[in-house]
Amino acid sequence: MKAFWSNWQVRLGMALIVVSAAVYMIHYAIFRDAHHIFLYLVGDIAFVFIEVLMVTLILHELLSQREKRQRMEKMNMVIGAFYSEVGTGLLQYMVRWDSGLDEVRNRLQVTTLWTEEQFDQVETSLKGYAYKIDHEKLDVAELRTYLSSKVDFLLRLMENPNLLEHESFTNLLMAVFHLTEELIARGKVASLPDADKRHLAGDVERVYGQLVARWLDYMEHLKGNYPYLFSLAVRTNPFDEDATAVVQ
Repeated sequence: MKAFWSNWQVRLGMALIVVSAAVYMIHYAIFRDAHHIFLYLVGDIAFVFIEVLMVTLILHELLSQREKRQRMEKMNMVIGAFYSEVGTGLLQYMVRWDSGLDEVRNRLQVTTLWTEEQFDQVETSLKGYAYKIDHEKLDVAELRTYLSSKVDFLLRLMENPNLLEHESFTNLLMAVFHLTEELIARGKVASLPDADKRHLAGDVERVYGQLVARWLDYMEHLKGNYPYLFSLAVRTNPFDEDATAVVQ
């Protein structure tokens, strides 16, 4: 009970009530018109409910949406850092090991002229694509070296509280972590049995499918918000065999 009354908000509230009551008493002492006091008092109390509606439901919702947009913007910055540091490099490896890529390569030739509808259409069409990694082409040693060098960066990403706002990207990071742990856990990878390479290919496929889906989302975000970053991302598209950062 003592903690309740020590709260400054409670004390302020009680003080405001006392001041309000004192003003009403002064009003009555001067004008001797209780009818007038209660007439406006009831009207003010009736408006309180409208005020609660406006502040709590409408204004609060607008502020919540604004805060959510700001968090998502920060999340997209995290996703951008991931693709710049890890994701685009991973895609470059995986497209080399995807023997069926020719089936969808043309769909992933993103250009600066793409519309929101085109992004949606490609994303929908890729849901039926089986991301298959040829275990015989899979270079386990090269992939392990690459991901091992990114462990510290990935750990820092996982510490970001904004990840809670983006479940699909969190799932992608967890898949990348699992693949990294699988690779690091193996000693010599030069002569792995065929069954183990097939197992690792399955782990790569899990990352691959999510990596492509989130990459498309990120490219769409860049096009709508950062045209200059989008231009570079288009020129370095990992699905474009002739990709180059040099402007032709």
